[in-house]
Amino acid sequence: MARLPTTTDVFNAVGEPHRREILELLAQRERSVTELVELLGIRQPQVSKHLHVLKAVGLVSVRVSGKQRLYSLNGDCLKPIHDWVKTFERFWVESLDRLADYVVEVQAQEASKSRPPD
Repeated sequence: MARLPTTTDVFNAVGEPHRREILELLAQRERSVTELVELLGIRQPQVSKHLHVLKAVGLVSVRVSGKQRLYSLNGDCLKPIHDWVKTFERFWVESLDRLADYVVEVQAQEASKSRPPD
């Protein structure tokens, strides 16, 4: 199966760690490219390239304010990822429930070992 281009698929777009960092920063508030460069510690052309990809898939939008371009998150476009991850929620809930049961069992065993005999 051919892989979709990064600029047309939300899953591919967020597959890159710097893009995920950008999304996390934009989830807090809108930011300029300069601010993102400072926070990420990568060069401006790289940040601009990542923003271009994120904008192409609809995850970010840009607003011009004077000489600045301010980028903000379009969280609704993350819904396909949320919906996909949600399919695994039952697995995690069941796993955590089993872990909680195991911890209670181990604690009960430890408590019975530490009690003096009657």
